[in-house]
Amino acid sequence: QVQLVESGGGLVQPGGSLRLSCAASGSIFRFYHMDWYRQAPGKQRELVASITSGGTTNYVDSVKGRFTISRDNAKNTVYLQMLRLEPEDTAVYYCNGRHVVTGVAFGSWGQGTQVTVSS
Repeated sequence: QVQLVESGGGLVQPGGSLRLSCAASGSIFRFYHMDWYRQAPGKQRELVASITSGGTTNYVDSVKGRFTISRDNAKNTVYLQMLRLEPEDTAVYYCNGRHVVTGVAFGSWGQGTQVTVSS
């Protein structure tokens, strides 16, 4: 079973930047579209950004122009570069994937990485 390990979170002031990473075990990473989600306290998990196996990206409106998702298939890793962070971006960030043919997601979530935007 694929394991996902997120990292790179932390405490940052409004306007600051962070780069999140998500490493996936196994050799099947390139067969998956990859997604970044976030979950703020008391709220449902929200899809933030997606990148297809071919590199096409999509973002939720609230992060367009500030966040950039990318992937390195050789390293089985997906990244989320976050610029101009806002307090509303505070959440635990998770990654997951969807098989390019079946659409089935990885069976488990990682532990996530906490992003806190506060002065």
